[in-house]
Amino acid sequence: MAIFHLSIKITGRGKGKSAVAAAAYRTGEKIKNEYDGMVHDYTRKQGIVHSEILLPDNAPLEYKDRTILWNAVEKVEKFKTAQLARDIEIALPIELTLIQNKSLVREYVKKNFAAAGMCADIAIHDSGDGNPHAHVLLTMRPFNEDGTWGNKQKKEYILDAHGSKIYDPLKRQYKCQSVPSTDWNEQTKAEEWRAAWAETANKYLAHLNHAERIDYRSYERQGITDQVPTIHLGTAASQMEKRGIRTERGYINREIELTNQKLQNIKARLTKLQTWLKEESENTEPLSLADIVSNILNRRGQTGQQSRHIGIYNLKAVADMLNFLTENKIMDIAGLDEKLSSMIDKQFKLRDKLKPVDRRLKVLDGHIKQAEIYREHTNINRLYQQQNPKDKDDFYETHRADLTLYHASERYLKAHLNGRDKIPLSAWEVEREKLDAEKKRLSGEYITLKNNTTKVEKIRSNVYNIMRSESREPQRKMTHGLEH
Repeated sequence: MAIFHLSIKITGRGKGKSAVAAAAYRTGEKIKNEYDGMVHDYTRKQGIVHSEILLPDNAPLEYKDRTILWNAVEKVEKFKTAQLARDIEIALPIELTLIQNKSLVREYVKKNFAAAGMCADIAIHDSGDGNPHAHVLLTMRPFNEDGTWGNKQKKEYILDAHGSKIYDPLKRQYKCQSVPSTDWNEQTKAEEWRAAWAETANKYLAHLNHAERIDYRSYERQGITDQVPTIHLGTAASQMEKRGIRTERGYINREIELTNQKLQNIKARLTKLQTWLKEESENTEPLSLADIVSNILNRRGQTGQQSRHIGIYNLKAVADMLNFLTENKIMDIAGLDEKLSSMIDKQFKLRDKLKPVDRRLKVLDGHIKQAEIYREHTNINRLYQQQNPKDKDDFYETHRADLTLYHASERYLKAHLNGRDKIPLSAWEVEREKLDAEKKRLSGEYITLKNNTTKVEKIRSNVYNIMRSESREPQRKMTHGLEH
């Protein structure tokens, strides 16, 4: 069945690796690395069923040639510790044919990487061992509009409260900081790429009438507490296991599968209890989940079976749990799971709403800061223009810092005013004030929802512990306490 696996690694020169070697290995080709003169020949490698290169709009067409592309990457990176490429490995749905998986990978890579400005070198591997997967090798440096390589990061001067550059006498230069040119290395990108793969793969599975679906979230985030996830075997371990050779990863997965069998037995007893409760409810007024949990706790307290861990200091946890179930009219475990899932989905939607607001605020902050610098130093520039030619040089040297700031802000504003003469500072400030209020509102909602979600996750865990305890033999005591 289809599984979710998407790992992201960096191929770096500092670790003794090269982008040329990585590309040759993944595509089964012979490529010479012009940077160090080494030839990487993997033409005898088996199991490579497809490879292709996708380019962004402003990349040179010659980069369709794998040798030219990755040697260009090696050439532009000068440092011995340079990061050369981002390597993404993806497990492909075994329900799909090779042609369908090609289309799936191509759509995913175009939308998430090529459209963002990265060159993508795709290789699909399938040795017939039930582990089809794709490697996507990505460039890490953006392109300029003319098709040349851009910078990974740029330097910005650190300014004081008055907008002036800060001079460092020890280094004999103005203080500055490096700012990334793209957001490709942000922690949130990995989450976005993983979610996008699950969404794209599930779209194909649904369109082709397959019932299987994949989920990029962990079992814990999905609300699945009765299953332990197995680990990804990888090509080498998978082939060894197929030949009857026991591997460490295979041993771990066998232990996990045994544990999951035991958990399934527990789940079966819980299902039996839920069936009994359902049969009982047919002859009586339906009980809410709060009523069921309350009855279980009361009965165990009366018979002395309640664990010492559920004592007076946990009364608040019990009260919070029962109040939540009652207020939200939750009738069963499925309803509780649905409530939690809904809260998590709202968190992601709020986070997605915050991103464009943050980006626009940063842009406005830059506009407003430069407009204020421009206005503050306009008079000094006017005085400079009024000087006699013979006095201009002396005047400039005396007021070099102020005039430098003026000219820098003037260039910045010309680049962003799109031909307009008037600086819309008031409009920018009004827009920024509105966006700042919107950000505070969304952030407040997000934090509140996140805190409430954490509380509901604890409530859900407590309910599951109580319901599991009821499915065991009557003589056994509850061994799990309530989270508080």
